Amino acid sequence: MIFTDIIALIVVYIYVAIIFIVAEMVLKTRPEVSRKFLHIMVGNMIFAMPFFANPWNMVWFLTLPITIALFFLTDYSPLRIENSVTESGHALGLFFYAGIWTILIAIFTTIAPANDAKFFIWIVALAIVPMVYGDGFAALIGQKFGRIKYTVFGGTKSLEGSLTMFVVTSVMSVFVWMVFYSIGCTMPEFSIVNILAISAVATACEAFSYGGIDNLTVPAITSILYFLVTIL
Repeated sequence: MIFTDIIALIVVYIYVAIIFIVAEMVLKTRPEVSRKFLHIMVGNMIFAMPFFANPWNMVWFLTLPITIALFFLTDYSPLRIENSVTESGHALGLFFYAGIWTILIAIFTTIAPANDAKFFIWIVALAIVPMVYGDGFAALIGQKFGRIKYTVFGGTKSLEGSLTMFVVTSVMSVFVWMVFYSIGCTMPEFSIVNILAISAVATACEAFSYGGIDNLTVPAITSILYFLVTIL
């Protein structure tokens, strides 16, 4: 492991630790807000990904350990650890959320050209955007201002929340694209049509998912779409 990756890991772990402490202690009186705060703030790790020389270091020393740790905070853990963050919302939601990072980084690093392991890292970042920002803000806006409700497969959503997810996902996808391009990542030609279309599909996928499974399905489908429309 090269020195820059070690520094990147230290910085990210300090950042994640601070976020967990704030979510667990400072916001524990409002568990749903705490969970979404954690959801959004931890998601900012996408901006650290380009600074790792070897993406596998993120898998083995960052996303996979966090995934394992989050499993032990669920109801399915053999150990019972009291916490206010994972006890709100879906039991496996945050576990899936961290797990999909591990899966996507591993897949897109494996299929990347031999001379550039980070070639597809931008796809991973854009695939995570709908869940980090879109779903995060959609839940907060939907709960507070959602008036028009609809039910899909037993899960109740609000039109206001879904529109928020589409708008926030679209805006943040453009922002993330520009950030990754500006720091020298290998990027295809920018297309706002592709971003809007994929953001719409991600929003629909979230509406049709329930029980925390959207943390898996939305990034998976989004990553496949970006790969299909920009690479193949």
